[in-house]
Amino acid sequence: MINEANPTMDEALRLTRAGRLAEASVLLQRGHAAASDADAEVVAPRSGLLDKIQARLPAALPVKQRLRPSGPGTGAAARAPGEVRHLVFGSGAGSRTYDLYIPTGYIGEPVPLVVMLHGGTQDAADFAAGTRMSEIAEEHTVLVAYPEQSQAANSGRYWNWFRSGDQQHGLGEPAIIAGITRTVLDEYAVDPARVYVAGLSAGGAMAAVMTATYPDLYAAAGVHSGLAYGAAHDAPSAFAAMQNGGSPGTALDVPLIVFHGDNDTTVAPVNAQRLIAARLAATTGRGGDPLTPITTEGGGPGDHRWTRAVYRDRDGAAQGELWIVRGAGHAWSGGNPVGSYTDPQGPDASAEMLRFFLEHPAPAGGRATSPQRT
Repeated sequence: MINEANPTMDEALRLTRAGRLAEASVLLQRGHAAASDADAEVVAPRSGLLDKIQARLPAALPVKQRLRPSGPGTGAAARAPGEVRHLVFGSGAGSRTYDLYIPTGYIGEPVPLVVMLHGGTQDAADFAAGTRMSEIAEEHTVLVAYPEQSQAANSGRYWNWFRSGDQQHGLGEPAIIAGITRTVLDEYAVDPARVYVAGLSAGGAMAAVMTATYPDLYAAAGVHSGLAYGAAHDAPSAFAAMQNGGSPGTALDVPLIVFHGDNDTTVAPVNAQRLIAARLAATTGRGGDPLTPITTEGGGPGDHRWTRAVYRDRDGAAQGELWIVRGAGHAWSGGNPVGSYTDPQGPDASAEMLRFFLEHPAPAGGRATSPQRT
């Protein structure tokens, strides 16, 4: 049985935190070779010891921190006035629960949709509260879906962005998240040219997976403190990518906005650069000119200092946008501390992401009115 007291697990975590990733990987592989038939029944019927460790390791890491502000009243939760529906999606790929925020301005005419993927140990309600995305979506009449990872799929509620079976079109968690997205498209009045995906940490990495595997479904993406698609293929390579940056597995063919704190000790800030590089590879791969960023800096009282780089094409359209937040750690920038893993100091990642999304509808004729199902 794999549990918190497992000596192999403890030693692998110690080596990883010390930066000795190669040794940790060897230890995991040895544990895999020594797995017994009884061990193979833990976590999932198809899993051996290494699969079980892959499912447990991310949950055991200190991947997040809860940041709380000082001062009276700053922890109060604002409640968006619209309706939250608690729903269930099921398909051959699996099932997940999800919350859907319906703004008060929704009257049955097509509106944008944002799909929000939470980080590890979080759930839909926590992520909605911490990011305040529903409150901002209320102002712009945008539907927001919050898919929720199950503990059966990952004991720490981490999206399995690092597993090869969850990195492909039509399979695993990408198929489930795409299925949730398409269900909302079918059952509500959604503009199919204005469907977006965003996430934090493991959810940010899964948002990158979604854009790589379903570029026809999402018009743009936002990644906060995440990693590029293809940066890892198992738990050891995930640890390596988190510490040292993973090489993108493919170009990202949709506009991308990235947020990352430069004091993030869980997912190295170099991963933000790798994400933008994956986006720029798609623009130059189609014969376009290399994009030179226009960089600005800002921040003021109560906010972190930040640097924003915008990569525009020859027509002036922003193909990529990178925010590096000075002094920020592994937490959602400008979030509400009523939710976990938030930094209440700005810039406001939710507002900036939604602004970026609304500036980027899918190109005319770029997607079908009724997206093809998995």
